[in-house]
Order: sequence, then C-alpha cells, then structure tokens
Amino acid sequence: MAPNIRILSTGAVKPGLTKVIEGFEREQHSKVLVDFATAPAIAKRNDESFDIVIAPRDPLKTAKSTGKLSGESMLLGRIGVGVMVRDGAVLPKIATIEELKKTLLNSEAIVFNQASTGLYIDNLFKQLGIAAQLEPKITRCSDFAAVRARIAGGHGNAIGFGATTVIVESGDKGVTFAGPLPEEIQNYTSYAAALMTNANDQAAAFMDYLATASAKSLLKSAGID
Repeated sequence: MAPNIRILSTGAVKPGLTKVIEGFEREQHSKVLVDFATAPAIAKRNDESFDIVIAPRDPLKTAKSTGKLSGESMLLGRIGVGVMVRDGAVLPKIATIEELKKTLLNSEAIVFNQASTGLYIDNLFKQLGIAAQLEPKITRCSDFAAVRARIAGGHGNAIGFGATTVIVESGDKGVTFAGPLPEEIQNYTSYAAALMTNANDQAAAFMDYLATASAKSLLKSAGID
C-alpha cells in the first residue's frame, strides 16, 4: 500500500489545491493529507514530518537555505487581494483608489489577517496616507477563517480583506466577494511547491502531477493564475 503524502500549505491556495488532490487521489490511489497554515507559521515550523511545502517563494527560499528542501521549487501561480462584506450588506465602491479610500474611511470596521495579505494591507494604508485614521477600527486576526467569521457575524458596513481565492470559496459562509483591489495597488503573491529532503516517492509523483495540464487548469479555475 502506497504511503500517505503529507503537505504543509498556506491557506490561500486551498480551493485549487483541494481540486488537484482529488484528481491525484482518483488517478494514483494514494492518500494526500494537508495541514493548512499561514505563511509566517510555515516559516517557523522546524519539524520535517511533511513531504511537500507550498508557500510564497520567500519562505521557501529560507527553507532551502537550511537544507530542508530538495531541488528547485515549482511555481503554482499568483493570487491577488480581494475585499469582502457580510451577506446582505451593500456592496462597497472599490473600483478606483479614491473610491476604496472613501469606502475605508466611512466603514465601521476593517478586518484582515496577520499573514501575507495583512502585512500588505497595513503597508498599503500607510502609502495611501490613511493609516492613522483607520487604526482605531482595525482588527487583525490570526488567519482568514477568523477574518471571515468576524465579517459574517458582524453588522453595518464592515470591510474584510483576504486572498481572492478563499473569499470566493467562502460564498456559502456568510460573506460576499465585493471584488479585487484596484489594479494600480493590487498585490499578487506567487505560490510554489517544493519537496522536503525526506520526501517519499509518492510525493515526487504528486509534484509531477502538479505540472500536468489538468492540474494547472484546476488551479487556474480556482483563481490561481
């Protein structure tokens, strides 16, 4: 019986990765187990119990420098930042930078995570010159699930930020995708996969599967370009 494949992955790629795993398991009759975490949490992991790591490229470069990764990483695609509101709320105007600024200044609450998306949003507010005005109503959550829960369970015109992929996937969980950030200030994070040095042969087969046209199509359909 083939050994299980264990993957440590950032949550932003979950919608597409889940579909790829389902296809691989059907074809290869292997079991893939995934542990999702934020990019900062992945960077701090010291155990080597996983076969594959999927993360933004910077954490992977750090891991490779320590000798934990085998070979070059494989690019999966990039994901942008989006805006969400609770179901039933009026969709905010965010098509331009000025519209986004006005929406944020008029919002009752602003919620984002403490991972890649949140770090970018914090810096963006400073660049837009509205960080000090927004700070009193900002909540920084540990991960996207906590952000989603606050927005879904909130009221008024609260604004939430997250990777576009996971916002769209959460359409049945009390939040509505309002749209991506304006292109001029959009931030794309590129995600890649890499084998751990102690990975089993089945993990190598999964990496090969990630490079197939069918896998790439599934990732793209989930918003990972």
